[in-house]
Amino acid sequence: MPSKPEAGVTESKQSLRARMKALRQTLDPTLGHALATHLLAANILPERAIIAGYIPLPGEIDILPLLHALHGRGHQLCLPETPPKGHPLIFRAWAPHVPLTTGRFGTQHPLTAPLTPTIILTPLVAFDDQGNRLGFGAGYYDRTFAQHPHALRIGIAYAAQQVPHIPPDEHDLPLHVIATEQKTRSF
Repeated sequence: MPSKPEAGVTESKQSLRARMKALRQTLDPTLGHALATHLLAANILPERAIIAGYIPLPGEIDILPLLHALHGRGHQLCLPETPPKGHPLIFRAWAPHVPLTTGRFGTQHPLTAPLTPTIILTPLVAFDDQGNRLGFGAGYYDRTFAQHPHALRIGIAYAAQQVPHIPPDEHDLPLHVIATEQKTRSF
């Protein structure tokens, strides 16, 4: 298991996070169509899976084309509700016609029954070629992965968000798959 990071590693993650968030603002969110094509062509999603997606925030690649395609293929979808800090995400049933409400940090989720996902699509700030991820730093997906250890963890990002190395923290679980507008890679 990876060791706990030293203070310098945490500072470098903060610096990397700021740099990558700025980079994302310069990228084209409509590349989400290509991402959807690559992920669906990879044939790694079991039929009738319960898939946790998310409504993209400004700067994130648009996964709405993917969510609509998954819905069309018969997958049950859910979106995360962000609870108070220190708790894992709550996933609520969603389909393209279901209304959304604005939650914490500007996220959007439905006011529907909770679901337990078998696949979790995760927005990334950065990733490396070992399946390590850098998120927003609040730990919501870390706690969620710990609560759902058997769920397939799929990172969603632009290819430009790949970096040489992200030192994992003690509690980090690597991703199983990373999908970008250029390719889908399994670990």
